[in-house]
Amino acid sequence: MTKQKTDWQQDIIPGYDPVQCKREAHARIREETKGMTSEEIREYFRKGSEEFWTEQRLRRAELAAKNQP
Repeated sequence: MTKQKTDWQQDIIPGYDPVQCKREAHARIREETKGMTSEEIREYFRKGSEEFWTEQRLRRAELAAKNQP
């Protein structure tokens, strides 16, 4: 099967393949959650979400501090 890129994939970031990135992330998550109960999987995603939003708040604060006169 040949790979065809859609318009939005064309050289936005050279060498970056968003579909491959998604597949790798899914594979990593499948491996990390293998054998977990439903409750453990919910906790896995809750912690990941919490870490993501904490990082976003820190980045926003850093940007705001840089942009102050």
